[in-house]
Amino acid sequence: MSRLVMAHTAELAADELAAVRALMEGAFDDFTDHDWSHALGGMHALVVGGAAGDDVLAQGSLVMRRLLVAGRSLRCGYVEAVATAPTHRRAGHASMVMTALEGLAPAYDLLALSSSEVAEAFYRGRGWQPWRGPSSVMTPHGTEATPDEDGAILVLAPGPDLGLDLDAPITCDWRDGDVW
Repeated sequence: MSRLVMAHTAELAADELAAVRALMEGAFDDFTDHDWSHALGGMHALVVGGAAGDDVLAQGSLVMRRLLVAGRSLRCGYVEAVATAPTHRRAGHASMVMTALEGLAPAYDLLALSSSEVAEAFYRGRGWQPWRGPSSVMTPHGTEATPDEDGAILVLAPGPDLGLDLDAPITCDWRDGDVW
């Protein structure tokens, strides 16, 4: 039997954080220290269960970011580090994680994420829409285009339509590692 746990990074014990990091390293071939830091500082949706009853089977984080669109600075809930342990995939755990994170959408102007090609159909099936406009990042040296991310950024607007033009340029705030 599995259960969902919602907790802020500050509420997770060191052993829980270590279990989440181990899950990420097992789920992704190239999970870096930067990727780990991107998953911290916000809310975590954890699916816990397994043989021991407290194994982390799946995880996703929602962290605060700023996105610039058409002269507006939007408060964004950015989804990071969504993964399911390889031995527990296809059991609905990723859906549990995303339902919990999407439930936090009213606190933000929009939710966003950068999807792998493998996961895009999953997110789109949940109502996430691709951002069609060009992407960039606000670096310490000015705005720089991020063409490798074009087409991989997905958004979910909570509540009423924000009137966002999905074809407009979109710029994210700076961070080390993968910026999107």
